[in-house]
Amino acid sequence: MGRIGLALTLAGTAALLPGCFAEPVACPAIGHVAGVSLTVAANYADDVASLRLKACQDGICTDKDLILHPGATAVDQGCTPDGVCSATSSPDGTLQGFLELPALSESPIEATVTGASLSGTALPESTRTFTPKGDYPFGEQCGRVTIAALALDADGLRQL
Repeated sequence: MGRIGLALTLAGTAALLPGCFAEPVACPAIGHVAGVSLTVAANYADDVASLRLKACQDGICTDKDLILHPGATAVDQGCTPDGVCSATSSPDGTLQGFLELPALSESPIEATVTGASLSGTALPESTRTFTPKGDYPFGEQCGRVTIAALALDADGLRQL
């Protein structure tokens, strides 16, 4: 093979090489706030006027009154023939609160909820020790996300 043939072979091979490497995957530019989310069940929400959440992890405790917002669920509105899909948000009767933590790991958290009913009486105190869950919702290349989520109803706290 002459020099021109060798040069063409090398140029052709070089042109094919990028196809042998994985393309970089874009990760969503979504910030993740470390903390514990709390959902008050719909069948208990009418009894709740205010809640205070205390969460202790790795010897550090954070404690504050929660700002409670109405919860909602996504309702599928279907897809058009050209593939455009949509959904809407619909109130589901729950209440949602969030306690921001300085850091969140996958070590156990002891959470305690206290509060008041609409009539002003104290709600039963509820304590639960649970372990936050870690996952890769956007793939391993985008990093691990740790989630700490609880639900509160008349029976007390449970992990979601």
